[in-house]
Amino acid sequence: MFVNFLYHIIEQLFEIDFAISLLRKNYLLLKMLSSMVKEHQSKQIKRKQEQEIKRKEAIEASNELTKALVEHLNVGVAQAYLNQKRLDSEAKQLHAGATNFAKQTQQWLQLIDNFSSALKELGDVENWARSIESDMLVIQQTLEIAYKTSRQIQSTQQDSN
Repeated sequence: MFVNFLYHIIEQLFEIDFAISLLRKNYLLLKMLSSMVKEHQSKQIKRKQEQEIKRKEAIEASNELTKALVEHLNVGVAQAYLNQKRLDSEAKQLHAGATNFAKQTQQWLQLIDNFSSALKELGDVENWARSIESDMLVIQQTLEIAYKTSRQIQSTQQDSN
């Protein structure tokens, strides 16, 4: 009966060991996800820098166009009006793009915040798993000692009979 109990405990230790290995694999997957998020963030930063360069170029082009309009004002008010109308349209598009970018950035920040919270929770689970693993090692060693002791007692009893 005691041996069955020991076998039952050993089976549970194997199940716990399996669960711990699954937790480790999930941790590795989360690390991969983290690196993917970092890569995504770096790409977003690069895109933002490229957009900033394009925005500056657009502003520069806008300034050059305005200068050209002033220089050629005598050519015709109608032509200047059409050019100004086109500039207004581009400015509205730029504003709409900037608004969309701000919204998307806010969503990314929320996603990153959620991911950060998940990583913190994962750290808590990992610490818990390490604690359980340590406890299971102590139990395993105790059971091994108990098993060896019971075998020695049985051997001693058989020798004395």
